[in-house]
Amino acid sequence: MLAVKVLPKGQITLPKEVRQRLHIEVGDTLLMEADGEHVSFRRGKTIFDFKGVLPSMGITIDEIREKGISGGVGADE
Repeated sequence: MLAVKVLPKGQITLPKEVRQRLHIEVGDTLLMEADGEHVSFRRGKTIFDFKGVLPSMGITIDEIREKGISGGVGADE
């Protein structure tokens, strides 16, 4: 078991051994899930990982995100 310290802004550093074993590199997205006192991470993608890959729909990723947060994304939009 490895210990990490939580910094003032809530940041932690994943130990090099863990990053190497899981092939985590700069810019990778990790998804975090908390269950009781346990926290797990897994590799994942967010909408920002697709920036520049998806065709333009006349709306920015930030605008899509804001609509999603406000509940304004759907068939009627």
